[in-house]
Amino acid sequence: MNQKPEITISSLDLDRLYNVIDLLPKNSVAGVSGLEEELARANIVDPEQILPDLVTMNSTVKFSVDSSLKEFVLTLVYPKDIDSKGEKISILAPVGSALLGLSIGDRIEWPKPGGGTIKVMIKEILYQPERDGELHR
Repeated sequence: MNQKPEITISSLDLDRLYNVIDLLPKNSVAGVSGLEEELARANIVDPEQILPDLVTMNSTVKFSVDSSLKEFVLTLVYPKDIDSKGEKISILAPVGSALLGLSIGDRIEWPKPGGGTIKVMIKEILYQPERDGELHR
C-alpha cells in the first residue's frame, strides 16, 4: 500500500471546508469521506505560515504525466466555483481532496476516464492565494 505524503493546510481552508461539509445533505456526495480523511491527517497552520510550494484552495497547479511528460493545469476550487470549462477541479472530487496540501514534486495517481490510473507530478504552482498575500480571501 502506498504511504500518503504529509500534507499541510491553512486554518482558514480547514474552517471553510468543514462549513462546506456541514451544509451538504448527509451521504449526498461520495467524495466527502475522502476529504474528511485528508482533513483529519493534515498539519494545520495559520494562513501566514503556508509555504509558497503548497497546494491550497484556489491554487492553480501545473501537472506532468509521468508516462508521457504531457502537462496540464487545473485550479482546486470549492464546489460552488466549478464550471464546465474543465479548468477547475472540485475539492469534493477524490483527486481534488488528494491534491490539497501537497507540494511541488509530490506525485499522485489520477483516475483515467476509461478506467485505470496515471501518475502525475505537481510541477509548479502558478497561483496560490497565500503567496499573493490573499490570506483571508
